Amino acid sequence: MRSIATEGVWKSFYWTPTSSGICPSLCHLVSLELRENLLTYLPESLSQLHKLEELDVGSNELYNLPETIGCLVSLKDLWLDGNQLSQIPPELGSMRSLTCLDVSENKLEHLPEEMGNLLSLTDLLVSQNLIDMLPESLGKLRRLSILKADQNRLVHLPESIGNCESLTELVLTENQLVSLPRSIGKLKKLSNFNCDRNRLMSLPKEIGGCCSLTVLCVRENHLTRIPPELSQATELHVLDVSGNRLLYLPLTLTSLRLKALWLSENQSQPLLTFQTDVDPESGDKILTCVLLPQQPCESENKGSDNLARCGALESLVESSMLDDTWDDKATNRMSTIRFMEDDDDEDDEERTLLRRATPHPGELKNMKKVAESIRKDMNAAKGLDSNKNEVNNAVDRVTTSV
Repeated sequence: MRSIATEGVWKSFYWTPTSSGICPSLCHLVSLELRENLLTYLPESLSQLHKLEELDVGSNELYNLPETIGCLVSLKDLWLDGNQLSQIPPELGSMRSLTCLDVSENKLEHLPEEMGNLLSLTDLLVSQNLIDMLPESLGKLRRLSILKADQNRLVHLPESIGNCESLTELVLTENQLVSLPRSIGKLKKLSNFNCDRNRLMSLPKEIGGCCSLTVLCVRENHLTRIPPELSQATELHVLDVSGNRLLYLPLTLTSLRLKALWLSENQSQPLLTFQTDVDPESGDKILTCVLLPQQPCESENKGSDNLARCGALESLVESSMLDDTWDDKATNRMSTIRFMEDDDDEDDEERTLLRRATPHPGELKNMKKVAESIRKDMNAAKGLDSNKNEVNNAVDRVTTSV
């Protein structure tokens, strides 16, 4: 049996036991979907589904998990998001086959150290909880590719995070981070790093070691300077440092092929002219413009992403011309970031940088609803156009006969 999915609203579920404890027809169950019901607990006998690979109990009313859940040794995907969980049993660390774990939108205050035993884990989603620190054992997850821990209470990251050598996306938005560990420079595969709306006073110079970094977002922090070593991240295309307290930018950034640079939420032009200057304290050559030094962001809409754009840093110092590659349409950078790729060919191709997201049943359901709504609107519009054409034709016939 491949899967069981629910259609209605369940407060509990059960199956007829036999001498082995479960119904024979469920012995080979691989996928079980119980999302968006009213479940308040999971039965102990669930642990006897030894071949179960997918379990989705998201958006229920679960307050705790049975310790026996660790017996699901074949489980690969586990969705527990949108419940009332205050803790995760350490037995969860026995799921050595688990690749995706989603415990976002719960009431978790910490994660057990046993999480480090999930050696197959690639996606870990712990967003919207009450977590103040991540376990040091996180560094054992060498296959971890996506870590989303936004909207928590993190005050620091474990130094061991630098050992997560496969990490490509790290989202730490809306926490209480004051600093980042130096080991972050060891994340050679890190592509997207979002640390917006924290309390960062500085960035470690080792961040330049993130040689695959393409998007760095650190807006609405307390940064006063950007380390010159950031220029060593030669793949960096998008840099968002708006809403900080920057005095200037390091001259070394001119060596990067930036396609987008956010400095302020009130930029009147998509491309600003920079001037070279000298820092009176250090004597270093720097970049300045009308938006520097920056002031603390006091925007009423703190969650807004309507930031003005500033592109093509290589031309900022030499030219004050507007970049024709930018259009006036606002870009939703939370899902995609579009930019023009410089090329020697006559026809430039528009490249799109997509943020990878963990497949989620709830998201697919919402996407289907949106698609259905758009389809209905289109059909209604076609009907109106058809009626309008018929009326126009009738008027034309009457006019012609007259």
